[in-house]
Amino acid sequence: MPSWEKLRFKDSPLSIAQGEVNGHSGVHKFGAVPAMSQNTTGTVWDVNDTTYPWSSWDTAGTVSISTVNASDNGKTVTLVGLDANYEDQTEEVVVSSSGAVTTTKTWKRLYRAYISTGEDNVGNITVQKGGTTVLQITAGKGQTLMAIYTVPANHTAYLICGVCSVQDGADATGNMFVRYDGQSSFRIGHSFEVAGKGGPYSHKFAVPIRLPAKTDIDVRATVRSNNARVTAAFDMILVQDGYEHG
Repeated sequence: MPSWEKLRFKDSPLSIAQGEVNGHSGVHKFGAVPAMSQNTTGTVWDVNDTTYPWSSWDTAGTVSISTVNASDNGKTVTLVGLDANYEDQTEEVVVSSSGAVTTTKTWKRLYRAYISTGEDNVGNITVQKGGTTVLQITAGKGQTLMAIYTVPANHTAYLICGVCSVQDGADATGNMFVRYDGQSSFRIGHSFEVAGKGGPYSHKFAVPIRLPAKTDIDVRATVRSNNARVTAAFDMILVQDGYEHG
């Protein structure tokens, strides 16, 4: 087999998913906002009409899971994010209906959580940092829906595609905001329009967008029809330092 064909097969998405390409992995992030109000801009995540509170992560710290519904008592929630050094981290927390539970690990970012033991959550499960909600598992979902992500330390992400949809009869402007390490503010990295009657928006980047370590990604939508559900997702290839060429 010619060398270029070997390279193409080795670096294919399937090969990466199967763990056959050292230092490479896939990231699929997806989010949904239940009902964004008309003429309101917010992040596509589990909380309506709210831009994600990135300032809560200016300093690393523990987080707490608020008191849960009695039916959710004793269930295990797995938190996924980055530690104080921006390295991948997970923690399992047993939630309680008798009071808030604080993590033992220190966090710099949280971008996913799910029920790992027990049935799907009956009530909302809320995670807070310094009194601000930074994550929510909406009742009955069993997992967060957050179209945000931060590239871990010693890695580079390559954005390959993105999709967005809005409920029938509604339309919205969407923006993927990006904040590179060392910068204090976000800027638009990709912009799009989406309408329910027109079908979902989908874009495959002809040349993947390179996102260095510690880059924050936040997909936001401005809805022009009241109480519109919006979804968004994006896929990336994550490459560990030293493996840029496989």
